[in-house]
Amino acid sequence: MLDLNHVDEIDRVLRGLDTGRDRLVADSWQRCVESYGLDPSRPDPAHIVTEAEFREHREQSERLIATARSGLQALFRQVAGQNYVLLLADAKGVCVDFFGDPRFEDQLRQAGLYLGSNWTEDLAGTCGVGSCIVTGEAVTIHQSDHFGLAHTPLSCTSAPIHDTMGELVAVLDISLLRSPSPKSSQNLAMNLVTASTRRVEMANLMATTRRDWVLRVSTSPEFLEVDPEAAVALDGSGRIVGMTSGARRALDPEGEGRLIGTRIDALMELTVDDLPDLMRGRPSEERVLRLKDGRGIFGHAIAPQAPLGGAAVRRRDAALPGPLGSFSGKDPALERMLSQAQRLARTQVPLLITGETGTGKEKLVRAIHMAGAGQRGFYLLRCAGQPDLGALREAAAGTLFLRGVEDLAREAQAELIALLDARTDLRAIASCRCAPADLAQLLRPDLFHRLAGARLALPALRHRADMDWLIDRLLRRRCTDDIHLSPAARAELKARPWPGNIRELEQVLEVAVALCEGKVIDLPDLPALPPVAPSGAPEEDLEVLLAACGWNMAQAARRLGVNRSTVLRRMRKAGLAAPQ
Repeated sequence: MLDLNHVDEIDRVLRGLDTGRDRLVADSWQRCVESYGLDPSRPDPAHIVTEAEFREHREQSERLIATARSGLQALFRQVAGQNYVLLLADAKGVCVDFFGDPRFEDQLRQAGLYLGSNWTEDLAGTCGVGSCIVTGEAVTIHQSDHFGLAHTPLSCTSAPIHDTMGELVAVLDISLLRSPSPKSSQNLAMNLVTASTRRVEMANLMATTRRDWVLRVSTSPEFLEVDPEAAVALDGSGRIVGMTSGARRALDPEGEGRLIGTRIDALMELTVDDLPDLMRGRPSEERVLRLKDGRGIFGHAIAPQAPLGGAAVRRRDAALPGPLGSFSGKDPALERMLSQAQRLARTQVPLLITGETGTGKEKLVRAIHMAGAGQRGFYLLRCAGQPDLGALREAAAGTLFLRGVEDLAREAQAELIALLDARTDLRAIASCRCAPADLAQLLRPDLFHRLAGARLALPALRHRADMDWLIDRLLRRRCTDDIHLSPAARAELKARPWPGNIRELEQVLEVAVALCEGKVIDLPDLPALPPVAPSGAPEEDLEVLLAACGWNMAQAARRLGVNRSTVLRRMRKAGLAAPQ
């Protein structure tokens, strides 16, 4: 209990701390007096746990010690000449690993800078390890900052180590028996200990998430692969399942939410399908990630070391850059179109992207932008209604995406022509739902020819040959890898006509995931097929559709909304036959 004769003395110390020292130390002294009843005038000896207790603490920290030891040995080699010692304490404040000069073993043991010492604040008072555990922050407790009289010669700098869930599991401390008087003399020690804890957390994340994607990020491309600032582990659906403590500072600097369980596309313009393009082989300075708050960072992805299961992320064989590489699966027609998009991406040629509603035109435009001028501006102009072109006159150079250009009013067309004439550094990419010949009737000729420099056509979903890949990708975004489709449900999805294309497929999967009671989505979980008129697809599209269906007549008939006999009749009329 606190000796009442020292109350006035402690009160004077606390007042001095409030005005002359940092708030953290003052708060710690206050806790030591009011909550723990400690007496700063008593030279209490170090608190050493029993041999049995030490073995228990050590065994519980065995994996962490193994992960951290090589890094701590390297750190000790850096500071041993300055008489520093290193302590690794568990979350309960007990030192479970130690690096120090054996010549000073007796002095170190007496000061508590040794194995088995308990540095919790309620026993040792204000100290590096104890205050770090309480605050969760890196701290330097220098000389008379210590509450206990026996510890005032020491200078202790400590930093927290967190597990992959963000929970504090250990504290790394670097201490001196005696140090220069200025507290600023320990600034280098603070830099060293925080860098070491960051690397320990990174090593722990890599060791415990081998079956997941790891996305490492840095504000500098030069250190992205050798010493990144933070990292997150992502499951097959793109949800964060592990992180280093630096990830919170990098991805959620305002502390607005919990990162674990959050989808990565809620934090940045990135999906799990884009990760293969952030691996080695692409220059670090080109691997720019854009966060939702507008900040840019650099990313390096590391693939799972073991398969993720049936819905594993698959890397396309085609070596297309950035989001273009994950735009489609194995579809020869789409691959040819994407190859053209790649060659056009780094030019200033205006592009016209055509395709039915819901086929992914905006996604393609953004992928082209990222493959070309990804670090420049991207401006989206919705052409329906009364689009505001004025703000674009002062915009930085970049890509101007004209969404639904067929809806642009006649008066706005003249204004857009003037803008494009004045701003030659804005690369125009337009999308429309109609054929180019029809668009030419809706736009002024001089505007049409400004926009239709090159034309890329996105196929309807019923014409795509990569339906399995697309279904799996969209399903990963809505659930964990544990939920999958039954063969019957998958066959049903592949046979539907999809007038709403990918957007409609996304909605159907959203409903199916919500209705599924187990881990298998079956036919009863799929929403009923809405009544639609026969598509009346022209016969020149029939061969494309049959190829997308693997020449399965029944599946092609269902996608067209006609009978199988109708498909056979059209095939005979067009002179088509299944390949041998």
